[in-house]
Amino acid sequence: MISHSLRRAALCAVILLSLHCTASNGVAQDDAIRDALRSRVEALRKTGRLEVRGSRLASVVVLPDFYQRREFRRAWESRTIDQLLRAVRDAEADGLDPPDYHQQLLEQLRGEVAANRQPQPALLADYDLLLTDALIRLGYHLMFGKVDPERIDPNWNMARQLHGFEPAVQIQRTLDARDVYQALEREKPSHPFYTGLKRELARYRQIQAAGGWPALPSGPAVRVGADDARIPTLRRRLQATGDLARGAQDNSTRYDSAVAAAVRSFQGRIGLDDDGVIGEGTRSALNVPVAERIRQIRLNLERGRWVLHDLDSTFVVVNIAGYSVAYVRGGRTVWRSRAVVGLPYRRTPVFRDSIRYLDFNPTWTVPPGILGRDMLPRLKRGGVRALPEGMRVLNRSGRVVDASNINWSAYSASSFPYTLRQDPGPANALGRVKFMFPNRYLVYLHDTPSRELFDESARAFSSGCIRIQRPFELADLLLADRNWNSDSTARTLATRRTRTVRLRQPVPVLLLYWTAWVDDQSRVNFRSDIYGRDAQLARALDEPFRFRIRPVAPRPR
Repeated sequence: MISHSLRRAALCAVILLSLHCTASNGVAQDDAIRDALRSRVEALRKTGRLEVRGSRLASVVVLPDFYQRREFRRAWESRTIDQLLRAVRDAEADGLDPPDYHQQLLEQLRGEVAANRQPQPALLADYDLLLTDALIRLGYHLMFGKVDPERIDPNWNMARQLHGFEPAVQIQRTLDARDVYQALEREKPSHPFYTGLKRELARYRQIQAAGGWPALPSGPAVRVGADDARIPTLRRRLQATGDLARGAQDNSTRYDSAVAAAVRSFQGRIGLDDDGVIGEGTRSALNVPVAERIRQIRLNLERGRWVLHDLDSTFVVVNIAGYSVAYVRGGRTVWRSRAVVGLPYRRTPVFRDSIRYLDFNPTWTVPPGILGRDMLPRLKRGGVRALPEGMRVLNRSGRVVDASNINWSAYSASSFPYTLRQDPGPANALGRVKFMFPNRYLVYLHDTPSRELFDESARAFSSGCIRIQRPFELADLLLADRNWNSDSTARTLATRRTRTVRLRQPVPVLLLYWTAWVDDQSRVNFRSDIYGRDAQLARALDEPFRFRIRPVAPRPR
């Protein structure tokens, strides 16, 4: 008989042999997966193209670098996979499209891996690559936006810079920390502009899921106190967006003060005159479909991803589509004003610069564009009488010439041998102060003698510059660190002489284009797409994923 000690020794030998075989199989499996990953990554690096089950990998630089650094070992485990898939699903809340991040294929591969006790190395390699590519795609979109703003505007100069940032290293740190979801959340803009629009996107999608809102039929204008059969429909429409609370009089045809207040609130949010009168303009705005409002919010979330990450704490910002300008100091908006912006065919450009000095009592030299389009044709028709008040004609030597002796019809804009310059004063086209950030567009912020234009709800009247309703208040704020105040401004203006005052520190100025935002009262505002920029951005945002690699230009200061 075999002794007890011999039987135990034999059992131990069997167990050790089994463990050795299992370990050997595990090592062989790991080696096979690494080989599969290596072959795929090398093919991607060589050809710049790799598809996994018909889905193309977008990252042709960061992904190969990442796997080479980790010697082609698998990167993902169940916990980090769950976090990534949650982030992909949640991308919809940011106005992004989860299918851009391989959502359906990743869910399918997760099911296949779970259904196999020992998945094939090729399957695991493909799954790992897709997960990494999805992370890179989503992270890139949250940090920079899905659409390259230079596709929309070749003059874009607000490219984001990340000095010393190594994507492959950051991906590894994120996976090591096992906080993929939170890491992606941290890449989203935290500015209230962005978080407010996200909240409204969710709310408007709920409105859409509930059936949207009713259309208000056409008819004559309605004023407070009138009876109209459309008022119950108007009530439901205003209740859908929260402008009007539900009440006992919901079926009343009376246009009462409560409904009128809700209409005025709606008109203010849309940028209409808030007179409470339901005319054709208000009816048209009420009837804009909820899907269109959702689209506007998504587009402006994308614009937010372009510019809201690295904002200075102090800056001046112009909202071109909103006809407004604001001054933010220490992260808080301390001043706002109405503005007049460029006509649709003379658009105010979108760009960033810095205000460096102010000119009080400025002269105005007619720029070439305005000379050719406006001034010279006017002079050819009306002669010297068409010259604006205070306008002088200077020859190439800078000497004033008698305008009545000039044959205006003899010249074109390119052959015109004179300079037209308007003296300082209340009639000057630039008003009494201009805010200078020298730029190739010859666009500035300035005062204006045409004060009546600020009473209009739509204020696209200029040749590209931004006219400010309350410019002297902004001047006092920008020059406050020079012991400047309203008295200083008044004394300087009274001299009628041009004076340049430099800022101690240049202040960034951003000329942006927002057609949806949330105001200080947490109300979502919408504006008309006066330059047609929304339609172009919408097409690009809805296109399939496109990864871009380009050098980042320095940001002007």
